[in-house]
Amino acid sequence: MLAILSVKIAIFVRKIPIDVKIANIELGDKPLFLAPMEDVTDPSFRFMCKRYGADVVYTEFISSDGLIRDAAKSLAKLNIYDYERPVGIQIYGHEIEPMVEAARVAEAAGPDLIDINFGCPVRKIATRGAGSGMMRDVPKMVEMTRRIVEAVSLPVTVKTRLGWDEDSKNIVEIAERLQDVGIAALTIHGRTRAQLYRGEADWTLIGEVKRNPRMHIPIIGNGDIASAQGAARAFAEYGVDGVMIGRATYGRPWIFREIRHYLDTGELLPQPTVRERVELAKLHLAKSLEFKGEKVGVLEMRRHLSCYFKGLPDFKPTRLKLVTANDPAEIVDTLDYVAQRWGDFDTAGLVPAPLSHEV
Repeated sequence: MLAILSVKIAIFVRKIPIDVKIANIELGDKPLFLAPMEDVTDPSFRFMCKRYGADVVYTEFISSDGLIRDAAKSLAKLNIYDYERPVGIQIYGHEIEPMVEAARVAEAAGPDLIDINFGCPVRKIATRGAGSGMMRDVPKMVEMTRRIVEAVSLPVTVKTRLGWDEDSKNIVEIAERLQDVGIAALTIHGRTRAQLYRGEADWTLIGEVKRNPRMHIPIIGNGDIASAQGAARAFAEYGVDGVMIGRATYGRPWIFREIRHYLDTGELLPQPTVRERVELAKLHLAKSLEFKGEKVGVLEMRRHLSCYFKGLPDFKPTRLKLVTANDPAEIVDTLDYVAQRWGDFDTAGLVPAPLSHEV
């Protein structure tokens, strides 16, 4: 009975609006974050997510080695725009000095915060000791964080996981130690590195970190948030200050609007029609061309375009046209054909399958 009562109290308390702040950055009640995703969260995609209500967006994660070597690909990821504020630049690396220098380079690009990636599970990164690989050396993780906090004047945040594997879920201890060296917020993905993206995210330990009386910085939960109801449940049951959405945004940037509307009203919005999705895809394409030029803009839009229409019947030949065309005009013509051919299709069940890009 006591356990049931405590859950009800937690839910009731979370209904009271709480203004969340990361350092001096005002985010309002129940902020929604776009997760940093390699090859996904470029400026054009951040534009789309911001347009639909993402409160905080992040760049793709950026290699510290690439930044300090002035590698063109890494430096290009530093491009941010005023419309997307507050925006964070996320960096990763396995050595302290290069990470400190990279943080300084990132700060000079003018973001609102610097985020440290201690969560990427990709083998080539984690096995070198970067990303979630840092969870196998907590003292080094803490020292790296301390040095970065001291090196920059911007708020420093961290994104990490529950632990390296099932036998080392040490996030409660890690959270305290990172807070003690000065981070301004912590995002926790509800899986271990060993899980990658398999199985379901476990939010229990995320809630435990949030309930820890020693913690006073915002705790942002991440993992398997793919619906408005799921986001509302995360706030209500685990008391997190914010929710970060990653893979479920792919081909579905309007999910932020869906979640906000549901949090405010308890009502679900209808899914965008095919014609509406066509106009969104055109806008996304236009922004990609604006930011990256015709050649790169088209190439990097290919991973996005067909995702707006996942689930449409008999779509394979049209999908092939969208992902192979090099001429923007041809792409627009194909999108117009999509509106004509499937314009009356019921989109209620069209929810894109999430992809494993989240870091």
